[in-house]
Amino acid sequence: INLTATRRNALPAREVTMLARAVVALALLGSASAFTPISAGRHAGVKMMSTGTGPSLDYNPDKYTDEANAGNMRKLGDALADGDIERKKAEQEAFERENAMQFAREERQRKIDFMVNMPDTTPAGRVADFMYKGGITEILEQLDNDLIGLLPVKKRVREIAALLVLDKMRRKLGFETAVPSLHMCFTGAPGTGKTTVAVRMGQILQRMGYCRTGHVVVATRDDLVGQYVGHTAPKTKEVIKKAMGGVLLIDEAYYLYNAANDRDYGQESIEILLNVMEKQQEDLIVVLAGYKDRMDRFFSFIPGMSSRIGNHIDFPNYEVDELVDIAKVMIRDLEYELEPSAEVVFKNYIDQRKKMPFFSNARTVRNAMDRARMNSAIRVFNEGLSGQTITVKDLKQIKSQDFQIILDEILAAGENAIVA
Repeated sequence: INLTATRRNALPAREVTMLARAVVALALLGSASAFTPISAGRHAGVKMMSTGTGPSLDYNPDKYTDEANAGNMRKLGDALADGDIERKKAEQEAFERENAMQFAREERQRKIDFMVNMPDTTPAGRVADFMYKGGITEILEQLDNDLIGLLPVKKRVREIAALLVLDKMRRKLGFETAVPSLHMCFTGAPGTGKTTVAVRMGQILQRMGYCRTGHVVVATRDDLVGQYVGHTAPKTKEVIKKAMGGVLLIDEAYYLYNAANDRDYGQESIEILLNVMEKQQEDLIVVLAGYKDRMDRFFSFIPGMSSRIGNHIDFPNYEVDELVDIAKVMIRDLEYELEPSAEVVFKNYIDQRKKMPFFSNARTVRNAMDRARMNSAIRVFNEGLSGQTITVKDLKQIKSQDFQIILDEILAAGENAIVA
């Protein structure tokens, strides 16, 4: 054919026609497979399958039980289990919400039945055990050691401690209990031990579980009241925040209210305090302190404050002998010794000083002791400069002449003089 095609132009037309007919005849006589597409032969080894069958649908679960696929199986199982737990939890919570009142009634009835059936002779425990385990005994002993005299105050503190201890014993047995009003008012002159008692009360309340920390924050008007609009509330709330969990002692609380000025910012501080004393009494104990007559007048202006305070404790002035005993305690704590004749001179000093203005009980005693120590130091120092040998006794003994110096000073100043 190629030859014919090549030499077509050289052959006659009759011969070309005959050659074409011969090619057609050979094609008709050959097998039909001669016209089969070449591509069909390339895939002759592929098995033809009907629709709906094949390796993708031939699933064998045993193939995926090997160790490599075990983790996937567990993760799916855990997810299904977690989902089931969450569903059951949601159903339980919904059930409890719907039946909360019924559960409360049943619990209340069980408690009533338990209390009714409890024999009256059931032992509740020993008071001494509750006092000792709670550390109350230790704190009351410290109060006795730290404060000379003040028997009415100590009696009142013990009464409050008794209420708290018995309340704890009742709570242990299942009796209904309510937090008593523990806000207090301490009235008395300066130096009568109000701050010391507040610290001890904070420790007692903390040990008994009525406040978290028992620390004491001391504040005055300057700490609570601002000097311009919008300044008071942040200051008051900041002090309250510091005292949360303990005791807030407001010294000279009557200065918070100024009756002569309706626009005084102290009223805003009082309103914040009243709100906290009412709504957060389980987390904050407020103690107001000051002179009794001024505190009484303060309460007459703010009746809501007086009604929120359940414990009013009056701190009387110390007697002369009690002040001498306080001085002895201070000397003991500072590791000094008091010459026997010095005690007589110090007692005369206290007698004279009480007649003068601004006598502050234990604070005045502390100031006198500081002056006596200074006079003793000057005396021993001068003796050392003169060549004398200083002994241990010289370093720790306070003599009568050390007190005589400060006694002569107030005698010379007169009864109306203002001295430390």
